[in-house]
Amino acid sequence: MKKIILLSGVAALMAFAASCNQNQAAAPAQTASQDSVAVAGSIVFFNMDKVMEGYDMANDLNSVFETKTNGIQAEIDRRGSKLEKDAADFQNKVDKGLLTTSVAQAQYQKLQQQQQEYQQYVVRKQQEMAEEQQVMMNQIANAIAEFVEQYNVEHEYALILATGGSILSTPVVVGSASLDITEDLLSGLNAEYIKTKETSKK
Repeated sequence: MKKIILLSGVAALMAFAASCNQNQAAAPAQTASQDSVAVAGSIVFFNMDKVMEGYDMANDLNSVFETKTNGIQAEIDRRGSKLEKDAADFQNKVDKGLLTTSVAQAQYQKLQQQQQEYQQYVVRKQQEMAEEQQVMMNQIANAIAEFVEQYNVEHEYALILATGGSILSTPVVVGSASLDITEDLLSGLNAEYIKTKETSKK
């Protein structure tokens, strides 16, 4: 039986732009730390691949999704194996002349119906899992986007770009390490996720 093929990773790289707003009532930007020396007004970037690999929320959701996918695949395999066995048993009886024509026709039609129902089940489960994966990726993307927006209230960068993937698709081919905010961003994302998990337990 063919395995379910599901898309993995982010469908496309995200670019986040935030213009400086001098009239905001937010606290003034802090001076750059040793980990990120980019100053306010800089154009900075982060590596989306590294963020996705190290973001606890993404890993947790992906783990749950993978467990569910494996369970569905196991059920698809079980149903497919039973259908193959029933078809083989039917063919064996036909070859040995153990069925009358009318009984053979009835059993053949039943197998045809079971095959159709099985195919419909596989398609339905593939669609359900693809939809669940898309919702999961939207949740992750939304969490990152919201955090980046709040992150830039403090840092006041002129532009924040997301990079990663192949050189043909990335908006940043070469960039100074001082403008790479990946680790700082990832640290903040995971800290925010931990707070969210603790709050949800109360």
